[in-house]
Amino acid sequence: MEMHDLCAIAAGEARCVLATAVKVEGHAYRKQGVSMLLTEDGRMYGSISPGCLESDLQARVKRVLDTEHIAFAEYDMRPEDDLSWGETIGCGGLVVVLLEPVCGELRTVLTEMHACFESGSAAELTRYFQNKHSRVQYGWNRVKPIDRKLESALCLSLVTKGKKSAEAEFWNLPVRITAMYTPKPRLIIVGAGNDAIPVARLAKAAGFRVIVADWREGLCTSERFPNAHLVLGFPSEIMSVLDIHRGDYLILMSHQFPREREFLELLSGSEYAYLGIMGSKTRTARLLNELPPLPHLHSPVGLSIGADGPEEIAISIASELVACKRAALTENRLAQRGNTRATNGHSACSR
Repeated sequence: MEMHDLCAIAAGEARCVLATAVKVEGHAYRKQGVSMLLTEDGRMYGSISPGCLESDLQARVKRVLDTEHIAFAEYDMRPEDDLSWGETIGCGGLVVVLLEPVCGELRTVLTEMHACFESGSAAELTRYFQNKHSRVQYGWNRVKPIDRKLESALCLSLVTKGKKSAEAEFWNLPVRITAMYTPKPRLIIVGAGNDAIPVARLAKAAGFRVIVADWREGLCTSERFPNAHLVLGFPSEIMSVLDIHRGDYLILMSHQFPREREFLELLSGSEYAYLGIMGSKTRTARLLNELPPLPHLHSPVGLSIGADGPEEIAISIASELVACKRAALTENRLAQRGNTRATNGHSACSR
C-alpha cells in the first residue's frame, strides 16, 4: 500500500499510528522507508513484514496514542538460531520501526500531502528528530509534476548529524529523514463493458488510480465500477478532461472500432507510459493504419499466459501493467544511482 493510500485512510481515522521502517539491514521482506497504518481498534493498512511483526506493533499502538509520543521498535532476525522472529519472517534481517501518533502536525501534513497526490504532484516529507530522538518535527514540500517514471517510488535519504540517543547511536539512526513520495499512476480504461470490470478491480488492487471512460451512460456507472473515477463522453469530449500525461497507462477495450480509431487519432503526439489495445493483431493493424507510430504499444494487451475468459484475461492485463510499472521504476532507480552525489550519511530507495 502506497503513502497515497495511507494519507487518505488516515483522514478518516480518529486514532491511528503511522509505522515506518527507518532502518533495514540484511534480507528483509520490505525495504527501508515503507510505511503502514495501525488503528486503535486493531485494523491494519499496509505491511512491513509477512505478518509476524504487525501483531507486536499493534500492541504498542495504545501507548503511542495515549502518550502522543513517538516510539521505536527493533526486530533483529539476523541470528541463525532465532526461533522467535527468524522462522516466521523468513528473512534474517534487522528492522527498526518508527511509530508516530497521527495527530497535530503529522495529521495536518498527511492531509496536505493527500491533496498534493490527488493533484498529480509528488511530495517530499522531512522528519527532524530532536531531544535525542524523543520528539520529531515535520516539514513537507510539493514537488512540481515530475517525470512519471518515478511512479510509486519512495526515495529515502538519511542524513547523520548532531547528537543521538543511546538506541539511535546503536542503530546509527540519523537526525533527519527526507522521503519523496509520488502519486499512484493512473490507468485510463476506454470502454465500460463487462470485461473492463475485473480489469478495473485488479488494477485498483495493484496500486493504480483507475479512470473508466465511455460514452454509454448505461455502462459507465458507479454501480459497475465502484472504485473508479468515471468520465462520460465521446473521445473528442473526454480528451481535455483526461489531460493525459507521460506516466499514464491507457487501455482501449470498448470493442467499438470507430470510437477507438477516433481516440487514437486524438492521442497522436501525446506522451504516456503504456498503451494496450484489446483485440487481435489484425484488428489493431487496421486501427493503426496510416497513423503515426504510437510508442509503448501492447497488442494484444496482457501477458501471454494462455488466458481464457474475462477474469483470466484481466489477470494477464494486470500482470503486464505491474511488469511495466516495475520496469520503469527500476530504470529510474538506476538513473538516480548514477546521478546521486555523496552525502554525509546513507540513502536507500524503496516502494
